Amino acid sequence: MARIKIQLPGHFNFSCSIPIRITDINYGDHVGNDTILSIIHEARMQFLKSLGYTEMNFSGVGMIMADAAIEFKSEMFYGDTVTASVTAGEISKIGFALFYKLEKEKDDKKIVVAVAKTGMICYDYDKKKIVSVPDEARAKLIN
Repeated sequence: MARIKIQLPGHFNFSCSIPIRITDINYGDHVGNDTILSIIHEARMQFLKSLGYTEMNFSGVGMIMADAAIEFKSEMFYGDTVTASVTAGEISKIGFALFYKLEKEKDDKKIVVAVAKTGMICYDYDKKKIVSVPDEARAKLIN
C-alpha cells in the first residue's frame, strides 16, 4: 500500500504553541489521530488571525477545507506542548494549500510528530458557490 508523503516547503512564516490537554488523549494513552486534525484546525485559525482573517471572513469571502492529508511521525502525550508551524503554498485561482509541521521538544531536541496539508477553497456562503481568492488575501499568503 502506498503511503501518503507530504513535501513540506523549506520555510514556515508562522508558528504557535498548543498544549496537549487530557481530552486529547485516547485509549492508547497518547494523542489520538482525530486530535491531530483538531490541532491543525487551531493552528490554521491562529495563522489566519495573524493575517487579520478568519475562515468565515477571508478578505470578504469564506473558505472550505476541501481535503486533508496527515503523516503521523511520533507520539504526543498529556503535558506535551506542540509547536505548530504553518505556511501557504500552491495558490490557484480559487484556493491554496496550507502546510503544517507539528513538533514537540524532548531532551532539548525538536521531534516532528506530524506533518499535514489541507486544501482550502474560497467560498461565498450566501451565494453557495466557489469564488476566487481575493487579491488582498493572495498577497498576504505569498509573504
